[in-house]
Amino acid sequence: MEWVLAEALLSQSRDPRVLLGALCRGEASAERVETLRFLLQRLEDEAARGGDAGALPEAAREVAAGYLVPLLRGLRGRPAGCSEPGPPGRQRRRVLRAAGAALRSCARLAGGPQLAAALAEEALRDLLAVWPASSLEGAVEVLAAVGPCLRPCEDGPLLQRVAEAALAVALGGHGDGDEAGPAEDAAALVAGRLLPALGQCGGAALRAVWGGLVAPGMPSGPGRVGPKLLVLSALAEKLLPEPGTDGDPGAREAGPDARCCGRFWRTVQAGLGRAEDALTRKRARYLLQRAVEVSAELGADCACACAPQEGNGPSLFWWSDKKKDELLKFWENYILIMETLEGNQIHVIKPVLPKLNSLFECAVSEGNGCWLFHPSWHMCIYKRMFESENKILTKEGVIHFLELYETKVLPFSPELSEFIIGPLMDALSESSLYSRSPGQLIGSGSPLGLKLQKFLVTFISLLPEEIKSSFLLRFIQKMTSRHWCAIPILFLSKALASVPRCKALGIEGLLALRDVLQCTMITHQILLRGAAQCYLLQTAMNLVDVEKVSLSDISTFLMSLRQEESLGRGTSLWTELCDWLRVNEGCFRRLSTCSSTGLSETASLNAYVRNLVQEYVKSPAWETGENCFMPDWFEARLVAMMVLLAVDVEGMKIQYSEKRRTQNVLRIFLDPLLDALMKFGTNAYMPLLKTDRCLQLLLKLLHTCLLKGSSTQDDEVCTLLQNFVMSTTESISEFILRRLTMNELSSVSDLDRCHLYLMVLTELINLHVKVGWKRGNPIWRVISPLKNASIRHLQEMDSGQEPTLGRQVQRVVSMAALAMVCEAIDQKPELQLDSLDAGPTERFLSSLQLNQTLQKPHTEEPSSFFEESSSSQGWGKIVAQYIHDQWVCLSFLLKKYHTLIPPSEGEVLEPVLPAVQMPIRTLQSALEALTVLPSDQVLPVFQCMKILVPKLLTSSESLCVESFDMAWKIISSLSNTQLIFWSNLKAFVQFVFDTKVLTIAAKIKGQAYFKIKEIMYKIIEMSALKTGVFNTLISYCCQSWIVSPSNVSQESLSSAKNYSELVLEACIFGTVFRRDQRLIQDVQTFVENLGRDCAANVVIENTKREDHYVRICAVKFLCLLDGSNMSHKLFMEDLAIKLLDKDEVVSKSRTRYYVNSQQHRVKNRIWQTLLVLFPRFDQNFLNRIIDKIFQAGFINNQASIKYFIEWIIILILHKFPQFLPKFWDCFSYKLILKQALIIVLQWCFNHNFSIRLYALVALKKIWNMCKTMHVEEFDALTSVIESSLNQVENMHGAGNAKKNWQRIQEHFFFATFHPLKDYCLETIFYILPRLSGLVEDEWIAIGKFTSFTDIPLDAGFQWYLSSTQLCELEPGDWAQQDRGFNSGEADDQSEWTDVQKKIIPWKNNVPDLDLELAFQDRAAKLGKSISRLIVVASLIDKPTNLGGLCRTCEVFGALVLVVGSLHCVKDKQFQHLSVSAEQWLPLVEVKPPQLIDYLQQKKAEGYTIIGVEQTAKSLDLTQYCFPEKSLLLLGNEREGIPANLIQQLDVCVEIPQQGIIRSLNVHVSGALLIWEYTRQQLLKHGDTES
Repeated sequence: MEWVLAEALLSQSRDPRVLLGALCRGEASAERVETLRFLLQRLEDEAARGGDAGALPEAAREVAAGYLVPLLRGLRGRPAGCSEPGPPGRQRRRVLRAAGAALRSCARLAGGPQLAAALAEEALRDLLAVWPASSLEGAVEVLAAVGPCLRPCEDGPLLQRVAEAALAVALGGHGDGDEAGPAEDAAALVAGRLLPALGQCGGAALRAVWGGLVAPGMPSGPGRVGPKLLVLSALAEKLLPEPGTDGDPGAREAGPDARCCGRFWRTVQAGLGRAEDALTRKRARYLLQRAVEVSAELGADCACACAPQEGNGPSLFWWSDKKKDELLKFWENYILIMETLEGNQIHVIKPVLPKLNSLFECAVSEGNGCWLFHPSWHMCIYKRMFESENKILTKEGVIHFLELYETKVLPFSPELSEFIIGPLMDALSESSLYSRSPGQLIGSGSPLGLKLQKFLVTFISLLPEEIKSSFLLRFIQKMTSRHWCAIPILFLSKALASVPRCKALGIEGLLALRDVLQCTMITHQILLRGAAQCYLLQTAMNLVDVEKVSLSDISTFLMSLRQEESLGRGTSLWTELCDWLRVNEGCFRRLSTCSSTGLSETASLNAYVRNLVQEYVKSPAWETGENCFMPDWFEARLVAMMVLLAVDVEGMKIQYSEKRRTQNVLRIFLDPLLDALMKFGTNAYMPLLKTDRCLQLLLKLLHTCLLKGSSTQDDEVCTLLQNFVMSTTESISEFILRRLTMNELSSVSDLDRCHLYLMVLTELINLHVKVGWKRGNPIWRVISPLKNASIRHLQEMDSGQEPTLGRQVQRVVSMAALAMVCEAIDQKPELQLDSLDAGPTERFLSSLQLNQTLQKPHTEEPSSFFEESSSSQGWGKIVAQYIHDQWVCLSFLLKKYHTLIPPSEGEVLEPVLPAVQMPIRTLQSALEALTVLPSDQVLPVFQCMKILVPKLLTSSESLCVESFDMAWKIISSLSNTQLIFWSNLKAFVQFVFDTKVLTIAAKIKGQAYFKIKEIMYKIIEMSALKTGVFNTLISYCCQSWIVSPSNVSQESLSSAKNYSELVLEACIFGTVFRRDQRLIQDVQTFVENLGRDCAANVVIENTKREDHYVRICAVKFLCLLDGSNMSHKLFMEDLAIKLLDKDEVVSKSRTRYYVNSQQHRVKNRIWQTLLVLFPRFDQNFLNRIIDKIFQAGFINNQASIKYFIEWIIILILHKFPQFLPKFWDCFSYKLILKQALIIVLQWCFNHNFSIRLYALVALKKIWNMCKTMHVEEFDALTSVIESSLNQVENMHGAGNAKKNWQRIQEHFFFATFHPLKDYCLETIFYILPRLSGLVEDEWIAIGKFTSFTDIPLDAGFQWYLSSTQLCELEPGDWAQQDRGFNSGEADDQSEWTDVQKKIIPWKNNVPDLDLELAFQDRAAKLGKSISRLIVVASLIDKPTNLGGLCRTCEVFGALVLVVGSLHCVKDKQFQHLSVSAEQWLPLVEVKPPQLIDYLQQKKAEGYTIIGVEQTAKSLDLTQYCFPEKSLLLLGNEREGIPANLIQQLDVCVEIPQQGIIRSLNVHVSGALLIWEYTRQQLLKHGDTES
C-alpha cells in the first residue's frame, strides 16, 4: 500500500522537491513523517535503478538538514494530536523511527558520503553532551540511520569514536549523576538500536566495541555485569563466527571470536550466578546457548585462552568435534538446570538436581582424575541457588554442595577453594539454614551443621599440604569479616574443631582465631557463645603449629576466652588444654630477640610461668606516684590462668604419685607473690602499684582455681593455694586495715583500690569460715577495728568541716567498709561481734541521714579531682555507691531487729533505733532512694522494702502500693539489661509476692490486693517477650507455699487460694515462638544434650528459664498437695473450676482452630492439668463438674484434646461407676451395652467417613464384650453384625477404606493405650502429646521434672514414669478429624449448604457390586456415562501427571486412558493424585515404540487423531469442533510430541495463551482439552434431546 501511495504522489508531481517540501510543512505527525519515509525510499529505489537524479541530491540534503535532523534533536514541533510538551512514548517512538529511516534514505540520495559523515559527527556531539533523554534518543536514531552509510576505511576513525561513545552509554558511563531509570533506558536504547547498526559496519566499529568490553582496566563490579551482557547479547551474532564461512575466507571479514576470550566467559558466568534480575540471567543463558550452538555447527575445535593465574586447569570454554555428543549433552543439561532454577519452586527444581550430579561426573576425567570442564561453571549453579530469594532453595543448594564429597572425590581446584571461602560461607551465615528437618527431635542437632562438619573434614584432608595452611587461614579470616549470628558461628566453629590435627596455622592464624572469639562475644545467647569458644579453642589446639608460636602468644590467645563461659578449671576442655600443653611443652617457638631474662626465651612451661610471676610481681617501671590509677586486670587474669595451667600440667606428669611435688611446684610459682604479700604489713614503703597487682593476682588465683562442676574438697591444688593464702592473712589484713582507716585513700582513683581491698577481705573471710571460724584469728582482729574506725570517720565528717576531696573520699571508703562488714556478718552469723542488744554501731546505722547527697568537694588543685577520667564515671557514680552502701547497712539492721518494727510509728515515743522503729519514714526514704539511685544499685533498697512492707501494709496501704508501683517501673525499664535484670527481678518478686504480703493483702482486699494482681499479669505479659520472667515468680510463690515435701502450709495455702489465677496461668503458660526463636531454643537444647563434653554446659549455670519450667513448677507443686487436707482440697477444687471455665472461654473464642495453634495448646494444657488433679477429686466435687466434662467431649476439638477428655471420663467412670447413668443420659439411652450397641449401629451409617470408622471399631469391641458376657437378647443381631464385621475385615482391593480400617485398629489409643496402667506424668506430658501429633514444643520430658529441684519430689515419685510399652511406640499416620461441632448431624442436608460437598456420581440404592465386572458394566451399574474419547499418555513420564490425568479422565467419563506402562498405578505418587480413579477407568498399556501402529489402528476405526502441540498449522482450541470419536495424543513433559508422531496427527490443537510463559503443564493442557471435548458433547446431546 505504501508503494501505491508513493506512486500516486509522484504521479501528481514529477518534481520531488515540491513533494518533499509539501510533506515537510505542517505539524510533525507520525503519519506525515511515515509518508515522507516511504516516499524517500521510493525515490531511493528509483535512483538505484538508474533514474535521473536531477535535483534530488540537493532536495535530500535540504530535507535532512532542515527537517529531519531538527526533528530528531527535539527542536521541531510536536507530533499532531499531542497536547503535552512532549509526545507520549509510543507516538514519539513511531515518529523517531520513521524519521531515522527517512534520514538513511536522504544520506544515500545525497550523492556522496559527506552528508552521512557530517550527520554522524553532529549526532556524536549530541550523544557526548549532557542532553535530556529526548535529545539522546534523537542522536541515537541519527547514528543508527547513517552509521551503515559510513565507509569502513575512510570513516574508520569516526566509526571508532561512535562505537566508543555508544559503548560508554550502554555500560552506564553516560550521565553518572542521572537517576538509574534514565541511564538504564539510554543503555537499552543504544544496545537495541545503535549497536546492532554499528555491528553491520564491521571492522573498526566492531573492534572498538569488543576492545572496550574486554579491556583489562574495564570496571568489573556486580553492577557492570548487566550492561555488559546487554551489549554482548545485542552483538551476539557479530561476536560469534558464522557457520559456513570457514571454507570461504572472503565471505565475511574476520571479526572477534568471543568464545576464545576469558573475559567474555567470566562476564557470562557472573550473569548466570550473581545477577539479581531475571533478564540479565536470561541474556547470559542466551549467550552460552548461542556459543554452544555455533560451536556445534562449525565443527571446528576451539579453546578459550587461560589467564596466567589459572594454571594448567581446563579452559573456561572449549570445543572438540570428536566429543561433540558429550559436550552437547553436558551443555544441554547445564542450561536446563539454569532455566529450571528460574522457577524458584523447590518441587520443580528437586527432580533436576540429579542432573547436577551427572554434570560433575562428566566434568572429571576417569583416567587421570582431572577437571575436563572448568569447575567455575558448576559453581555458577550453586551461586544462583545461594542468591535465590527462596530460602528453601538456598538450603537445598548448600546441602547439595556439602554432600558432594560424600559420594565422589573431586580434584583440587582454586575455584573450589575461592567458592567455599566466598559464596558458600556467605550462604552459611543465614541462621535459618540450620533448622531441624521434619521429624527430627528437639536437640538432635542441625543436619546442615553435621554435613558441614563432614564436608570440611573431607575437603581439608584432600587439600595439598602447600595449600592447606593458606586455605584454613583465609577460612578463619572470613569468619571475622562480618557480624555472624550465634548459630552459624557455632556450627562453623564445631566443624573447624573436627578437622584432624595438622600443623597448619602460625601466629597469623592464632590472631585470626582470637578475632573470631571476639566476634562471638556480640551474641546475647550465652550458652551458644560459650560453646563456640570451646570449639575455637579446640581448633587452635588441633591446627596451630606450636613451633611457630610462643607460649606468650598462646597465653594472650587464651585470654580471649571467657573463663565464666568456656575455659573453666575442672572441665574437660581445661584437661584437654593441659594435655596439649604437656605434649607440646618443649616445642614452642623461642624468641631469640629477647634478653637472657626475657619471658618468652624458653619454651619450658614451668620456666615461662616462673618468669611470668616474677616479672609480674616486680615494681612496674612506669609507676608515677601515689595518685596513679589502679592497673588493669588483664595481666592478673593471664598470670593466674597460666600458673594454674602449669600446676595442672605438672599434676598430669606425676600421675598422682608424688603429691608433694605438686605442692613444691605451686610454691615455686607463687614464691615471689607470697614473699611480697608477707611484707605488706611491715613494709610501709612498698610501691602502690605492686600492692595492687599482688592483690589482683591473689583474687584471680582464688577465682580461677575453683573447679567447675565438681567438689573443691577433692582438689589438691585448690587446698594448697588456700593454705598458702591463709598464711599471708595477717599481713594482708593489717595492710588493708591501714589503707582503709588511716586516710591513705584520698583520690578518686583510690575508690577502685578500696573496692579491691574489700573484695580481698571478703575472700579471706570466706576462706577462714570455710576451714572453721575461730575467735582471735587475724580476720577477727581486723573486722572490729575496721568497723569502729569507719563509724568514727563518718561521725567526724558530719561535724561540719569543709568537704575537701580527701575527706569526701574517706567518707565513701568508710561507708563501703561498713557495708562490707554488715554483709559479711549477715551472710555468716558466726562473725557476729556484739550481742543482739542495740549497741553504738546499730544506733549509728539507725541514725544515718538516708539518701544524703555528698557535696562535690572544693579543691585548690583542679587537676587532682579530674584525674578520675579513666577509672571513674564522675561524682554522680560515687554518690550513688555511697547511698547504695547506706542501704546495705540499713538492710542488715532491719533484718537483725525486724521484731522491733512497729506496725505504725505512733507506738514508739522515743525510738532507740529510729530507722527501725520509724518504719514509715524509712519506707518513704526507700521510695526517694529509688528515684535517686541508678537501676544497678537498687537491690539493697528492695531488700529493705521486703522487711518493711509486711509491717506497714495494714496501716499505710497507699504507701506500700506506691512502693510496688515505683519498684515495677524500675524492673520494666531494666528488661533489656541482661546483667542486672535477673537479680533485681528476683528481689522485686520476693518483696511484692512475699507470703505475708499476699496474706495481708488478700485479707483486707484493698488497693494492694488489686495492685499485686495487676503486677502479676504484667509479669506474665513481659514473659511472653522475655523468657524466664514468669519462672522467677511462680518458683518463688510455690516455694513459699511449701514447708516440706510432704507438708504444705495450711495457712500459706489458704492465702494462695486468693491467687489461684497465678497457678492457673502457670498451668497453661507457654508462647508460640517465632521461627528464629524456636531455632535458637533447638540449638541451645542441642548444646545442653552434649552434656559435660561441652565445657560451656559445666561452666554456665542452667538458669531453668525455659517456658516449660513454669508448667513443671506448677504441676510439681500440685502433686505435693494432699486431698485429705481441707485447705489443699479447696485450693485444687477452685483451680479445677477455673480450668474448666477457661476451657469454655477458649472454645467459644474460636469455633475452629488449627492444630498446634495457641488455642489448641492452651486447651491441651488445661486438660493435662485436670488429669494431674483428678486423683484428689471426690464424688461430691465431681458431681458439680461432671456435666461440664461430658459437655467438653461433644465440642469440636483436636485429637490430643479428645484423648485427654476421653481419658479423664474413663477414669471417672472407673472410679465412680455411679456416674454411668449420667454418661448414658448424654445419648438419651438407659441400658449400658444395649445403649452402646444401638448408638454405634446408627453411627455405622453416618455420612462422615471418620465417624463410620470409629463406629466400626467401637462395634467390634462392644460385640466382643457381648459375646464374652453371653447376652442372649442380641442373638437376633448376631448374623447381621458378624457378617458386617467380616465384610470390613476382609474387604478387597488396595483402596483407602481397607488401609484406614487397618490403621485405625493399630492406632495407639485403641490398640495399646491403657487408661489405668498408663496414668502417669510421663504419659500426660510427653508420650500422649508425642503420639497425638502435637508439636515438639509441647513435649515435656520427664527428665525435666526431676532436674527442676526448686520444688521437691512428692512421696509418690514412681508415678512420674511410664511402665508400659506405650513409651516405645512411634506416632502413627492416623489422626482424628472433626467436621463442625456435632458430626452426628451431618446427615441433615441443610448443614451442607455452605460447605464443600463431594459429588456422588451414582444413584441411591446401589445393589451389591461384583468388583470383578468389566469397567463398562460397572460404570453402567453405577449410573456413570461413558464418552468416545481416548486419551493417550504413553509419552508422559511423571507419575504425578499420570495420576492427575487418570482422575480427570475418570471424572469426565473418558473411554480409556493409554499409558506407557501399567506399573505406574503402583506408584504412591500416582495413587496420591488419582485417588482410586484407576479402579473405575480402563487403562491400556501401549509403549512409546508401539504408538505408530496403535494410532494407525485407531484411524482405521474412524478416530480422529488430535495432538496438543504448537505448530505452524495448529488450530485454536476455542475454534476447534471435536468429533465424537476423538483420540487425544499428549506429548512428553519436556520434549512434547516427537516429529515422527506429528506426521500421524490429523490435526494439531493449541491452547490460546495471554501470558509470557511458553507452555502449560501437560496434565493441565490435557485437562483443558478433555473438558472442552466433554462440554461440546454435552451441548450436542442437549440439542438432540430437545
